[in-house]
Amino acid sequence: MEAYATAQQVYVLGLVFARAGSMIMVMPGLGEASVSPRLRLSFALLTAFCIAPSVAPYLPALDSTVGGMVYAVSKEALVGLAIGTILRLFMSSLSTAGEIISIQTTLAFSQTTNPLQAQPSASVTSFLTVTGLTLIFVTNLHHSFLLAMARSYTLFAPLKPLPMQDTVTLAIQTVSQSIALGVQLSAPVIVFSLVLNIATGLVGRVMPQFQIFFVATPLSVLLGLSLVALSISMIGLVWIQHYESFLHVFQ
Repeated sequence: MEAYATAQQVYVLGLVFARAGSMIMVMPGLGEASVSPRLRLSFALLTAFCIAPSVAPYLPALDSTVGGMVYAVSKEALVGLAIGTILRLFMSSLSTAGEIISIQTTLAFSQTTNPLQAQPSASVTSFLTVTGLTLIFVTNLHHSFLLAMARSYTLFAPLKPLPMQDTVTLAIQTVSQSIALGVQLSAPVIVFSLVLNIATGLVGRVMPQFQIFFVATPLSVLLGLSLVALSISMIGLVWIQHYESFLHVFQ
């Protein structure tokens, strides 16, 4: 080993790989269940080789004890998991918007596989999730993920204790912001559904014999999907702008 790299260099690479690998395993896009684990591990190793020379001054010296090495590796893996999980939590805004739209347009029973959650969810939710992932790669926002990974060594210095309280606070704030953003993205459909339900109720009161739900349900689906199609570009633009501003927390 000493002929190619010193023990300290290998130790530094291992610590960087622990943080980068754990982050890539859960981050949006590369951390999806549809991506091969071997591909993710290979990319994490390549990222570690690229980042290690620049972050080596922030990493501790080689520990001679097994317990100290296990603690350092576990600490780095925990930091990577925390960053990747927080980045993924913001994606829940699209899931929230999709679920609200599905409920308001009576499409909640239409189920497809969500690539983020790897389980069946509403079709609108799956569509918005795929749209969000596409926007991340089209706008090169995934480069900011890698930049956040490199700059995390100044925010989460390996030689300092883990800021668990700040991390939990940031996670709670991210969840609350994601839910609020999801409601904002689905606001046009919420307003439409409210107006349609009020009109349906008025027609039902004026004409009790008229089977209003046989007319209102197809109309709700048709007009709701038309409204989503008209506003999908604005939904994607607003969401990607909020996501980009959210990433400034790690920079």
